[in-house]
Amino acid sequence: MDQKTTIYDIAKRLDITAATVSRALNNNPKISEATRKLVLETADKMNYKQNRLAQSLRSGKSNNVGVIVPRIDSNFFASVIRGIEEELHPEGYHVIICQTHEDEKREIENITTLLNAQVDGILMSISNVSKENDHVIKNVVDKNVPLIFFDRKKKMEGVSSVTINDFEGGYLATKNLIEQGCKRIAHLTGDQSLEIFEHRNNGFKKALADSGLELNENYVFQTKSNVDAGRQAVEKLLSMNPPPDGIFSSSDFAALGAIQELRERGVKIPEEFCVFGFGNEPFTRFMELSISSVDQSPLEMGKMAAKVFLEQINNTDNIKIEKKVVLTPELHIRKSSTRK
Repeated sequence: MDQKTTIYDIAKRLDITAATVSRALNNNPKISEATRKLVLETADKMNYKQNRLAQSLRSGKSNNVGVIVPRIDSNFFASVIRGIEEELHPEGYHVIICQTHEDEKREIENITTLLNAQVDGILMSISNVSKENDHVIKNVVDKNVPLIFFDRKKKMEGVSSVTINDFEGGYLATKNLIEQGCKRIAHLTGDQSLEIFEHRNNGFKKALADSGLELNENYVFQTKSNVDAGRQAVEKLLSMNPPPDGIFSSSDFAALGAIQELRERGVKIPEEFCVFGFGNEPFTRFMELSISSVDQSPLEMGKMAAKVFLEQINNTDNIKIEKKVVLTPELHIRKSSTRK
């Protein structure tokens, strides 16, 4: 079997160092045009062109795009990825998917790996807003690799983003609970340092204020996006005097846990207690007691993020494109919040 040609083979043939060959293949400005041309021609003759990375270095494009998400096992992120892939595949791009598991060290590793793989762009939903990984994210921008945030984003100059109007989603969901007669509404929120949860919380508070209802800070719980967290929150909420009569949850999974705990305790939904979720996960509509939820349009979000990337990568005018696309949330009102 033929051995693969390496940069050392090319260096030996040309009687130059492997470092010079590497720099030439990487279009390093320190290498003269004559040397770069000679290295590329020799690489071709020695069949080094079969190496996909070498081809991408010559063309300046790998036709790979990195997508970083907190987790893949949610309908929301899976649908965003599908939207990205559907938009990019016809344009000849392949998608490399990485997940962070909400861990900023994993996020740094993912970004570094994708940059080393010479991806043409990175589309990401951040794990958290800690500044520890800001230098790595800024490195993407400094290398002129298109970077697009979707759903969860950082405030960074020169970086485009695609989100939904989380404030409006929180406002409309809470307003629906008020219209159904709820007077004491609790809110299960996510990590407030993330803009999406801050904005949903602000929408919740504004809806209460506009309806003349008092905000009870004891009714606001920061929870994780899982069933157990929703159960535990309800356990605490029902021990209060007076207990709430409605919940707006920033997560469908926490909303599901809340409903399970309420029903186990004999609380009638929606007659005595209404619940509204966020995310429109598939289970919300297929349950016997369907759950009201805010749709985040993940497929559209993915397609839009991909379109913003294509616009940046195809921009030949060298003008920095910074787009802030905000999608409109859609309410799906179901049994869990419908009294009237």
